[in-house]
Amino acid sequence: MLVVGDVVTDVVARHREPLAAATDTVARIRTLPGGAGANAACWAARSGCADVRILARVGAGDAAWHGVALRRAGVRPLLVPDPAVPTATVIALVDASAERTFLTDSGAALRLAPGDWSPELLEGVGHLHLSGYLFFADTSRATALAALGDARAAGVPVSVDPASAGFLKEWGVRRFLDAVEGVRVLLPNADEARLLTGEDEPEAAARALSRRVPLVAMTLGAAGGLVAEAGRVTARAAAPPVRPVDTTGAGDAFTGAFLAARLAGAGPAEAAEAGCRAGAAAVRTVGGRP
Repeated sequence: MLVVGDVVTDVVARHREPLAAATDTVARIRTLPGGAGANAACWAARSGCADVRILARVGAGDAAWHGVALRRAGVRPLLVPDPAVPTATVIALVDASAERTFLTDSGAALRLAPGDWSPELLEGVGHLHLSGYLFFADTSRATALAALGDARAAGVPVSVDPASAGFLKEWGVRRFLDAVEGVRVLLPNADEARLLTGEDEPEAAARALSRRVPLVAMTLGAAGGLVAEAGRVTARAAAPPVRPVDTTGAGDAFTGAFLAARLAGAGPAEAAEAGCRAGAAAVRTVGGRP
C-alpha cells in the first residue's frame, strides 16, 4: 500500500482542568510523530500489511527523526526534505474526556509538489490512499490529483480520508466531491459525512455518499462504524468498550486497519470490525501512532 499524505510533528497537551485564559493551565505535554496519512500507514503496517510506503514532504531539519519513527513502525518512508519550511506541526489540546482540539500549521505538508510524484511509485502497489489534507492547498492538490489519475490509469484502487470538517467547509464541499471523483473508498467521520451530504443522520449521510463512491466506511467514535454501498448501509461494527486517554488518531487507526484488512481479502464488514479494534487501541495511548 502506498499512502500519499502528511507527516506531522504533534505536540500533545493533556489537561485535566478547563483552559484558564490569560494564565497557566497544568498539562502533560509530549512531542510525537503524527499526521493523518502517516498514522494510517503505521496502523496498516501494525495490522499486517507487509509493505506500506508513505510519500510526504517534511522540513529538512527533522526528516531523519521522522524517517526513523516510520521505519520503526514498519513503514517505508519516501520523505521529501523541504529546505525552506518546517514540518507541519499540530498542537493537540486533549481535555479530561480525552476529546481533542487541534491548532494546525500545515508547514511543508501542503507543499508536496507534482514534481515529488512519479507514476513509478505505483509499481508493485495494490492500493493507493490519499490524505484529504492534500486537497486543501493548490500545490498538494495538484499532486494528489496526479496520483489519483495515474492510479486509475494503472487500475490501482484509491481511497481518500476527507480529513477535516473545518477545512472541508472552508474549501467547499462541491469542490472536494468533484476532486475525489473516481475513488473507490471514502473514509469520513460522521461530521465530515454530514457536511459532505447535508444529511443530519449518519446512516443517511453514508447512504448518500455511497451513491457517489462505491464503498463508504464511516467512523462513529465510541459508537463504532458503519459501511455503505450503492445507497445502502450494508454493515455495522461496534467499538470495543475502552476508557480513552487521547482520541487523537483514532480515525487514522480505523483507516489503516480497514485498508489492511481489505488488502488481505476481508469483506467490508470484517474490515470495519478490524478498524474499530484499531481505533479502540489508539484511544488508549497518547498520540496517533500504534
